[in-house]
Amino acid sequence: MNLDTSSPREVCPHCLGSEWERNQETGSVRRCRCGKAHRIERLLDAAKIPKRYVDCDLESYKPNNPSQQKAKSDVTKFLDKYPLVEYGLLLVGPCGVGKTHLAVALLKRVISETGDRGLFYDFSELLREIQSSWDPVSQASQIEILRRVEEADVLVLDELGAKKPTDWVRDAMSGIINGRYSDRKLTIFTSNYLDNPARQGEESLTDRIGARLRSRLYEMCKVIEIQGEDFRRFVKQANYRF
Repeated sequence: MNLDTSSPREVCPHCLGSEWERNQETGSVRRCRCGKAHRIERLLDAAKIPKRYVDCDLESYKPNNPSQQKAKSDVTKFLDKYPLVEYGLLLVGPCGVGKTHLAVALLKRVISETGDRGLFYDFSELLREIQSSWDPVSQASQIEILRRVEEADVLVLDELGAKKPTDWVRDAMSGIINGRYSDRKLTIFTSNYLDNPARQGEESLTDRIGARLRSRLYEMCKVIEIQGEDFRRFVKQANYRF
């Protein structure tokens, strides 16, 4: 039994799926206008945006306080200037304030409007993939993983500092971040760790990634601090019904 209920892709009326369009007046043939849409679709697939975030966009980000409103405004201004920007963004704040939502919205807009290559990686997942690539029986290739990270025009690195800061983690991140810095590639970071934690005893971002990398990020990124209650706790839970 065929359980595939997905709808077939609509055939373009201009090229009938061939991706080549004929000019009816001159008889000449050119790339069909639908080609750009297909390329954007492929780029979005290649960006590895998790399914949970594929619908995130600026329109659906609803600020609940002035810091969230400013964060949305800063991301919008960044997009208005892109690609004529020379710095990335570092979105910091507690869990559930929309850091990843804004980062993904930015990434999708860049890909869709410019056709630039974008890539999303969870910090811990990227490190796990790099570590597993050292295994000779692994199907992953460290060179291929790093190539994708290095070549992305815009990289979103989510949950920076989430992994325990061992020497190996610091070395791996130094290589990735310094490589993108040297190549003038834009990177969008999110992190739950602040530079000046509100509570005594909490770790700072410097504690998690080291003073040298934190210093590099000051040069690479504009810091956007977002405050607020945990959306998942107060809104999502209230909407769950049996």
